[in-house]
Amino acid sequence: MKRKTRVVIGVAVVLVIALAAGGFALWQVFGGSAPPPVALNSVSSSAGPTATDSAASAGLDGTWTIDATSGSLAEGTSSFAGYRVKEELAGTGANTAVGRTQNVSGSMTVDGTAITAMQVTVDMTMLQSDDSRRDERLRTDGLQTDEFPTATFTLTQPIEVGSVPKERQTIQAVAVGDLTLHGVTRSVQVSVQAQRNGDEIEAIGSVDVALTDYGIQAPTGFLVLSIANTGTIELHLLFQRA
Repeated sequence: MKRKTRVVIGVAVVLVIALAAGGFALWQVFGGSAPPPVALNSVSSSAGPTATDSAASAGLDGTWTIDATSGSLAEGTSSFAGYRVKEELAGTGANTAVGRTQNVSGSMTVDGTAITAMQVTVDMTMLQSDDSRRDERLRTDGLQTDEFPTATFTLTQPIEVGSVPKERQTIQAVAVGDLTLHGVTRSVQVSVQAQRNGDEIEAIGSVDVALTDYGIQAPTGFLVLSIANTGTIELHLLFQRA
């Protein structure tokens, strides 16, 4: 009887350890699949002329600010920033971890056919994945959002797009700037796509970063066997005229 009791207690201890150390990845084991990579919203090609079409010759000069209230974070149609990283889990193998937040602010300045300034600030404490236990652990481990609550991107070189884009015309560019993450600032090149949707400019961007470059120690535990050193930062930004 005593032996059986010890076995039961031992199993309970193992489960507690798994929940505490491996909670970072439990949503991957029991939850659904990760959301798809960031992409531009689809826009109906049957839409009629807009005020933006008629004002195309006047350009897009001026300051544009990020709209963080429109769209849906769950559907990936709002402004958001987030991470995507691959990990290896006990019993399930390879998985992709994704966390996102709609708490994004910032602006960009357009002068003729160039974007001359841009700054984006992300509230890292509001990152959400499929499980609150995972998000809670990031407050003290990994991203350590309690200690480093914000991340920023600041453009350091103008982005020349060649001509004023037409309505729903997709442009591609590279944004060179300083990324501050986990208290460390490094120069990065962000692959960018953008399009004009009516009186809104929609932009997406992604950049691969090495966690060790930013002093980030990947959390591991009973269920998390390993986490890739390289992760992807994703941005989906909706800009409105200031």
